[in-house]
Amino acid sequence: MNVDEASPLTTRRIARFWAPLAATWLMMSVEGPFLAAVIARLGEPKFNLAAYGVAFSFAMLIESPIIMMMSAGVALVTDRQAFLALRRFAYALNGAITLVMALLLVPSAFHFIAESLIGLPREVATLTHGATTILLPWPAAIGYRRFYQGVLIRANLTRRVAYGTVVRVVAMGATAATLYSFTAMNGAFVGAAALSAGVVAEAVASRFMARAAVRQLLRGDEGQRSSARLTTRAIVRFYTPLALTSMMTLGVNPLVTFFLGRSRAALDSLAVMPVVTSLVFAFRAGGIAYQEVGIALLSDDREGVEALRRFAWILAVTLAGALGFVALTPLAAGWFRVVSGLSPELTRFALPPLCVLAVMPGLEVLLSFQRSQLVHARRTATVTWATVVEVSGIITILAIAVVGLDFVGAVAAAVAILLGRVAANLFLLDQTRRQVG
Repeated sequence: MNVDEASPLTTRRIARFWAPLAATWLMMSVEGPFLAAVIARLGEPKFNLAAYGVAFSFAMLIESPIIMMMSAGVALVTDRQAFLALRRFAYALNGAITLVMALLLVPSAFHFIAESLIGLPREVATLTHGATTILLPWPAAIGYRRFYQGVLIRANLTRRVAYGTVVRVVAMGATAATLYSFTAMNGAFVGAAALSAGVVAEAVASRFMARAAVRQLLRGDEGQRSSARLTTRAIVRFYTPLALTSMMTLGVNPLVTFFLGRSRAALDSLAVMPVVTSLVFAFRAGGIAYQEVGIALLSDDREGVEALRRFAWILAVTLAGALGFVALTPLAAGWFRVVSGLSPELTRFALPPLCVLAVMPGLEVLLSFQRSQLVHARRTATVTWATVVEVSGIITILAIAVVGLDFVGAVAAAVAILLGRVAANLFLLDQTRRQVG
């Protein structure tokens, strides 16, 4: 590995490696609140916020098989042969998910899913179809840039990952501001166009910044001619559980949307949940970044695991405490009202689910640390089973809360998401002790 293994794994070294990756996710977390604020200030904000949230859920679900490509790159790209093998796999997967998204956009199929299955009003479904169409480049661009970001992290170039995200945020912001100021485009379309422009720009920037690392890999030898060579079969065996994990994790968003559409206060819940989850995501960002940190810095003999665990606990308490402070003080109402542009009615509606989700950033850090140990040990199937536990818990609790107890949709979703994550953390706590020590 190109990460400096000679120096001891101290808290300072972990923080230096983690900080650019955390900054990357934090910058991405700006997208949701920013675009929600733009959409909330355009015409028909409730309909457009709901449509944008559903379209984004569809795009996230379709991109889900490729989302773990960054972790795969960090773990697998050790030489020229491994780089070329994983690149072929990534490009093929990109083509497949783009085709799936194109098929979803066939009007008859889309409106059946949006109106008959999810229960969206006709006007919201029409807006959602347009926004999803604009997001068509999103999945392949995500896969392309995550592959090259994995190469950058493997080469200890985490700052360049952050620089790429700066490009993304600037392109996204410029697109949104231009469309907001100079067009009469619907808010959901403005949000989708800004997202697509940003991620395409980041993909191009990531490839450009990875060129030196790629040249170094391509100048290497052909790799070992033994069983250590990275074959397509080995990639599929390693990556399939990770793809299933991300598919279930992101696939739960449309399921949550399905229950929200059938809950008490359905339209209000559909409108505020993207805003609430965007704010929570900003505090989860540092935790999400920790998965690649653990994979990259954990040595084969597990030296340094205690340092990584200690840093994880410090980070978990810090992030959960920060969001808890925001949720329980007037800062939350100020954010929803002033920054996100929600009406007083929707602001009041958004506060209870935010309070429920206040500990999610801490649980995210612990999940990333647990997953990193298993991915490093090539025990990726266990990661998938943990996600099965989490998603099953979310669906079960949502069904009970919405159908059986008639909870307000946003509150039911928040409770289900929280308890599902707690179940996954407990499952992985047991499994990491059993499998990796």
